[in-house]
Formats: sequence, structure tokens, C-alpha cells
Amino acid sequence: MATVTSSRLQRSTAAVPGGATASLPAATYCGAHGGGVEAEPQFQWRTLWLSDIHLGTRDCKAAQLLDFLRYCGADTIYLVGDIIDGWQLKKKGIYWPQTHNDVVQKLLRKARKGTRVVFVPGNHDEFARPYEGLHFGGIEVVNQVRHVTADGRTLLVVHGDLFDSVVLYAKWLAHLGDAAYMFSLKLNRWFNHVRLKLGLPYWSLSQYLKHKVKAAVNTISAFETLLGDEARRQGCDGVVCGHIHHAELRGDAGQIYANCGDWVESLTALAEDHAGSLKLLHWNAGLHVLAELQPQGVVQRPAATAHGGTA
Repeated sequence: MATVTSSRLQRSTAAVPGGATASLPAATYCGAHGGGVEAEPQFQWRTLWLSDIHLGTRDCKAAQLLDFLRYCGADTIYLVGDIIDGWQLKKKGIYWPQTHNDVVQKLLRKARKGTRVVFVPGNHDEFARPYEGLHFGGIEVVNQVRHVTADGRTLLVVHGDLFDSVVLYAKWLAHLGDAAYMFSLKLNRWFNHVRLKLGLPYWSLSQYLKHKVKAAVNTISAFETLLGDEARRQGCDGVVCGHIHHAELRGDAGQIYANCGDWVESLTALAEDHAGSLKLLHWNAGLHVLAELQPQGVVQRPAATAHGGTA
């Protein structure tokens, strides 16, 4: 049974309009990583959802996430699984640069200052699942949770790996797939190093393959369907998840599907403003709204669908 929660009341009315880009560059509002007195966040959301940060891996975009967290505050932050990559730490040994520690400290600091921080473990940090119901440094651990939006909609918040048949029934295959994914990220690092030298923008090999390979597309579709069915079974109006590194926000037939994406390639997060509007955010030295769902009773404006890999 999911824990039921609702974000606390508004502390600021700031919000990014749909489709707009926050033009303030990161360098003008935050100090050096890990030190100095930080200003209050430029934007205060009702709720933020972050997933698949993968602290402990070389491809984690911890520095960019720190900029995002300095720019964006929230009454409630959900960490929707795979925050720490226990698989890679176990395989490769400890890789934990200062920026990764700074992310943890930043989240703990937000919790101390009154933000409700809820950690929903995923398959890469499944070591935390036995600690459901406990608090660590002010951070709650729950295996799934229901969130009530400002306009009264109920969203099931779950990482999503338990709806992935590969992870559930063939963990060895999941580890094999993880190794292949990490190899593609390693190739990606070298490939984009060359592109940078040539003055070309970042381009994601793994996201390209994911969207072009039919089997991967079918797997994503099946995953989304299963999670939608589970949300309906539990009487919820939608689901917020992570796991597949495929950022998405849409409302089909009154049912919401939201995937936070990741902080390995996509650099995306889901946000709720104080009216109950949901926005899929992308961070790239500034804030971009990729997709938006208006509150109940408000006519939906068309918005671009996000597919990750846009960093």
C-alpha cells in the first residue's frame, strides 16, 4: 500500500511559464560548488521529482544537478530511485568525487531547512528498500507513495523497476544490459569529446539507439502501459516514475504518465507549481519547459513532448 502525501503550502509564487526558458545563466546565481553562502533559489515549486541521478558513476551530471538545485527550490522533493548507483559501486569500486558528495549535502541541507524530501529507492539503490518508514538526516524512505497535487489529482510515485520484466525475472540480464549501457556511455564520452573539439553540440548515442531500435521502443511502450494499469488499479489519476531514462509527460484519457528522465544524459525533472500544473523541465545552464499539463478544468495548451537525450 502506498503512503499518501500532499505537498505543503506555497512559500513563493514564482513559476516558469509554459514553453518559456529561464534566461539567467548558472554562473550568475550560484557560487563555487561545495562552498560559500548560497542565495535563495530563483524558483520555488510546490513539488519536484528527480530520478536516476546515478551518483557514484562517471557519467552522473552532478555539477549540473547542483546548479539546478540551487536555482530551484520546492516544498516537497521526491527522489524517485537510482539516486545512488550501488551496482556500479559494487562492480567498479568507489568512485565518489566531491560534486557527488555536494549533491547529497545539498539535499540534506534542503531537508534541514524545511523541504520535505522523500526517497523512493530503485533497483540500483535497492539496498535502501528494507529501511522503508525510517528517516535519515530528515529524508524519508518509502517504496512507493501517493502524491496529491494542488488541484486534487492523486499520483502514484514509484521508481518502476518492479514493472520491468527483465529486472524482475532475469536480474543477470538486467546487469548485462546495464554493462552494455555503461559501455555506450563510455563511447559517448569519447565521441562528444571529439564533437566539442570541433565546436559541435552534445549528442547522445545511447538515446539515439534507444529511439531507433524497435525492441527498445516496444519495451518502453510496454513499461508505460503496465505502470498506467497499476495506477488505475490503485485508484490514482496517474503515475510518476523513472527507471528507463526516457523523459515524458502526457495525459491520455484523463490518465497522467510522467517519467522524470535522468541526470546522466537527459538532465530533466518533473515539477508541480502551486496551481497544480505539471511541467517537464530540462536544465542546460538555464531552465527550459519541455512539456506541460494544466490543472484540472483548464484547457490544455499544446506542448512539445520530451524524449530525453536533449542535454
